[in-house]
Amino acid sequence: MNPRSISVNDYDYLLPDDRIALHPLAERDASKLLVYKNGVIEETKFSAIDNFLPANSLLVFNNSKVINARIKFTKNTGAVIEIFCLEPHGNIVDYSSIMAATNKVQWKCLVGGAAKWKDEILQKEIKISGEKIILYAKKIAKITEAFIVELFWEPTGFCFAEIIEAAGKVPLPPYIKRNTDADDSSRYQTIFAAHDGSVAAPTAGLHFSADIFKKLADKNIENAFVTLHVGAGTFKPVKAETMQEHEMHAEYIDVDIDTIEKLKNNIGNITAVGTTSLRTLESLYWMGVKVHHHPSLPNPEILQWDVYDNEMATVNFSALEALNFLSDWMNLHNKKTLFTRTQILIVPGYKFRLVNMLVTNFHQPRSTLLLLVAAAIGNDWNKMYDHALKNDFRFLSYGDGNLLFLK
Repeated sequence: MNPRSISVNDYDYLLPDDRIALHPLAERDASKLLVYKNGVIEETKFSAIDNFLPANSLLVFNNSKVINARIKFTKNTGAVIEIFCLEPHGNIVDYSSIMAATNKVQWKCLVGGAAKWKDEILQKEIKISGEKIILYAKKIAKITEAFIVELFWEPTGFCFAEIIEAAGKVPLPPYIKRNTDADDSSRYQTIFAAHDGSVAAPTAGLHFSADIFKKLADKNIENAFVTLHVGAGTFKPVKAETMQEHEMHAEYIDVDIDTIEKLKNNIGNITAVGTTSLRTLESLYWMGVKVHHHPSLPNPEILQWDVYDNEMATVNFSALEALNFLSDWMNLHNKKTLFTRTQILIVPGYKFRLVNMLVTNFHQPRSTLLLLVAAAIGNDWNKMYDHALKNDFRFLSYGDGNLLFLK
């Protein structure tokens, strides 16, 4: 199957509004879990996921942390301008330096009420530890579907992580049609979130509790963590008729060499927790292939069609070979951490290289995430989603989970 010619209409289904979870359950691990393996569907509670995962295996989590990306400014006229920070702008070496900036930053942003914002500098008063700070926003440039905005503040000295925490709101997805509340600050965040940068939660990880981690450890199931800073593109249904016309969103990943070594030791028994973890892991395989072909490459970024085209499309390296290529390249370039971007597109016909099992939520119709699920289990995605709709499963970010054994 040519991935470019895939019709998005084939990956649509009716999702009633009342099946979209607007709030999380009281307990993280109390949600339902649908287990799909070899065409067979089972139902259980998420708290029992350890019963279905193989002992002595590896779970890989995305430990990116959601930032308060929605910042509202009120003009003197009373008009409200909402700035939604998507990702840092410019030559990004790592996210930590952006979040540690103490005077100004530039971000690619969506702007609500953009027509009401001419050239004036917006300002907003916030408080951190009782001290008054004025946050300013200056429009730098208009780009495709977004703006470049410079945020700066007085007095300087406070880091941007503190500024956005105080100034912004939790960026709930647009399909959760309600205002944020106090619980969202903690519940739209995994318990293992560590690195600021996402504007959407890696939602499969929201189900995991301390109790689940203890039960996994009892089965000698190891944990590994990667970082993919989730962008707002993850919300977007595909509007194009075919994938040829759809531009996949690119996201930053951050993976250390110790994690790559842990992956090498668990090949054949790797579970990705969330589509973001899966996209990161599959990207690592292709990055290894890319640096094998081009060892002097300074940054092995994966573009949307890379894995289907040219020299990459016909490779058949094992997972271990590809990871060895990547770790050798990192050692050659004295890199302990790989920080780069991936635009990998995983659609039906894709051959999975590293991931054997996937924990995820139920996704929107016509989304690249649903196409990824279809790549994982084939046309049975229809059967699985139909079962979930008929058996009171809750959908999307705050909804129930599923565990898929890849075909």
